[in-house]
Amino acid sequence: MSIKLGCIADDFTGATDLANNLVRAGMRTVQTIGIPGAPLRDDADAVVVALKTRTLPADEAVAQSLAALEWLQQQGAEQIYFKYCSTFDSTAQGNIGPVTDALMTRLGTDFTIATPAFPDNKRTVFKGYLFAGDVLLNESGMQHHPLTPMTDPNLVRVLSAQTSRKVGLIDYTVVAAGADAIRARIQALKEDGVEIAIVDAVSNQDLLTLGPALRGMPLVTAGSGVAIGLPGNWGLSAAQAVTQTRSVGLQAVVAGSCSTATNGQVAAFIDSGRPAYALDPMRLASGDDVVADVLAWAEPRMQDGPVLVYSTAQPDQVKAAQGQLGVERAGAMIEAAIARIAVGLVERGVRQLIVAGGETSGAVVQALGLEQIAIGEQIDPGVPWCAGYTPVANADVSIALKSGNFGTQDFFIKAFR
Repeated sequence: MSIKLGCIADDFTGATDLANNLVRAGMRTVQTIGIPGAPLRDDADAVVVALKTRTLPADEAVAQSLAALEWLQQQGAEQIYFKYCSTFDSTAQGNIGPVTDALMTRLGTDFTIATPAFPDNKRTVFKGYLFAGDVLLNESGMQHHPLTPMTDPNLVRVLSAQTSRKVGLIDYTVVAAGADAIRARIQALKEDGVEIAIVDAVSNQDLLTLGPALRGMPLVTAGSGVAIGLPGNWGLSAAQAVTQTRSVGLQAVVAGSCSTATNGQVAAFIDSGRPAYALDPMRLASGDDVVADVLAWAEPRMQDGPVLVYSTAQPDQVKAAQGQLGVERAGAMIEAAIARIAVGLVERGVRQLIVAGGETSGAVVQALGLEQIAIGEQIDPGVPWCAGYTPVANADVSIALKSGNFGTQDFFIKAFR
């Protein structure tokens, strides 16, 4: 099998977000959890290798990304796509810059683009500045992210701090002038020594215009938005999109994200009168068997409809827990607990599971032993239902991996309709 587009995603929800856009634009897409150790179950035009590298030390993120690249090249991938979050979140040291550098070097290319723009989810780039909705990124709540706080919305400046390569800008006036103008701007930037260019995009039309200009570029780096403009380079269209049938069974939500959007979704679920259980980090740290308590609480309730288990909290509560337990310990402890809870829920008959939060999704997917998932119907922009086999229950399970910042306020409720 030879694939057209080989994608490397730095977290699991981001991988699903990208795969969703590719499927909707007409590409048969398979998402793998890590680098596959077995043949793909389905034919595919694109493969998205989901890694969990966003918050790893840079050298580990680079090593895993290069290993994914090698596997994709062995499958004959014609173009490589490095996918990161639409909020461009990373630390001052990376990992967007270091991974991009390593992929460029391995591919022998001297130029690529970078844009996290995803207008369907209100992420736009204007004059190199990233907006979330109507506000700059650093005013959107991302400045409080517990692992990757974003305090600077200027993407040229943010990326320049992570790479020794010169970073430039392809602004909205060039994008509006069309694909030929973008190509000309790329050539001018290359002559000026620029190797990575931030690209403005404030609408889907901007991304569709950008797509043809990226034909043949060995490496594209972006959020998931750019994906809508790439399938057309291989003559594919949205008319060729495929859907999946959702599994039948009990329903549950587990949420580890502390984003503003997920906080609102948790509140809406609770306000609707549905059952919800809040995890207490300090009780987890005490050694109490919280997981067993949660599963005993959930088992009778989920017979009547979806239940929610969440560690979502406001920024001041997160900081308080981190202050007592340490940032890494608090995060790892909650992820591990939610993963064990998810396994227990699936063992008890859950076949439709929503997971909120990128790091949480990674922990849950790995705990369930999901190695490949097929992409199905979209719930909200960037979040589809997916289907995969889990040895935990010796059955297929439908799972939605939701980035913390994605989804409308009623997401947890409408997803099961």
